[in-house]
Amino acid sequence: MPHTARIRAHGRAFEQIASFHPELTALRRELHAHPEIGFEEHYTARRVVESLKVCGVDEVHTGIGKTGVVAVIHGRQRTSGRMIGLRADMDALPMVEHNDFAWKSTRPGMMHGCGHDGHTAMLIGAARYLAETRRFDGTAVLIFQPGEEGFAGAKAMIEDGLFDRFPVQAVYGMHNWPQMRPGTVGVNPGPMMAAADRVTIEVSGKGGHGAHPYLTVDPVLVSAHIITAVQSIVSRNVRAVDSAVISLCAMKAGDMGAFSVVPGEASLVGTVRTFHPDIQSLVERRLNEVCSGVALGLGAAAHVKYERIYPATINSPEEARFAASVATALVGREHVDTEMDPSMGAEDFSFMLQVKPGAYLRLGQGGEGSCFLHNSRYDFNDEVLPLGAALHAGLIEQGMPLPQA
Repeated sequence: MPHTARIRAHGRAFEQIASFHPELTALRRELHAHPEIGFEEHYTARRVVESLKVCGVDEVHTGIGKTGVVAVIHGRQRTSGRMIGLRADMDALPMVEHNDFAWKSTRPGMMHGCGHDGHTAMLIGAARYLAETRRFDGTAVLIFQPGEEGFAGAKAMIEDGLFDRFPVQAVYGMHNWPQMRPGTVGVNPGPMMAAADRVTIEVSGKGGHGAHPYLTVDPVLVSAHIITAVQSIVSRNVRAVDSAVISLCAMKAGDMGAFSVVPGEASLVGTVRTFHPDIQSLVERRLNEVCSGVALGLGAAAHVKYERIYPATINSPEEARFAASVATALVGREHVDTEMDPSMGAEDFSFMLQVKPGAYLRLGQGGEGSCFLHNSRYDFNDEVLPLGAALHAGLIEQGMPLPQA
């Protein structure tokens, strides 16, 4: 991560949180050094609970969605009856870290390669500020979520009664974005992240000797035709103004040591990314038709297993506009992007947005020369910790303002 100048922002929340920036940095780096994958965040959850108690929050609830933690902070007044949720993800990735700084991962094969250590630290920073000041009328619900990286931790928390126990009127989440400069914020009224689906294609043929292919039905050849044909689905079935991606990313067939053996089966796996349910259903239908048709034409059979993993992350318009106004007050209009390109990546905060109004924001932290997310040399930029925490706090204070005297 390249060095960046200290970030400037407006407001008392940012100024107060900046005063304990060193403590947030130390916590973030401690979490980075002790990464844990989905539903195994026991150390992380314990440190979150300890920090929340030091912050002086009113309630701490554990074990929601296995390792999830929820904190409750009451404002000076609660006459509004309002309740707003803030969410941070806690889990790391199953990948090897190639950094050499002092806080690099101490756990082989695990790394905070997506910045969830920073997200957790920012929400702790917001908790400390909100508990100290309580300049709002209502209740803040701080959600520390496990298992975002492929485990659908948000869904697990919801199924475990998250919004039944804490019936928020709106929920907000944010993610660091290395392609945006520090001190900038992005939020769209509408699509932010795509739906992520998993596709598995099983091709059945007839194995045999590579010297006598006329006696076989070669599933490797059939798979090659399927890989090529599938690429026509988006270009010839999806309107150019809509978005969809199909990527077949891995193939397994035969034995690398048996160079003259035609296998009887082959497997393909890949992903589909879309924003609209109609396009998602279209792609699923055409995948089944194309794969089975190509295989049949070559004397084989193909079975498609289509799994809808994460839905699209779609911000509700009113909450997105509100979040943009909070960001504007913090960093200035010129540093807030409300027309950014949606990412074809996926995010399980989408499950929360399916049941509650809310918005998902991007927090700039890198710019030119920065490693992107899921890179083995990625590291969260600690300079943005006070800004992210102040943005969380602003969503609470401006979303549930105290009555004017």
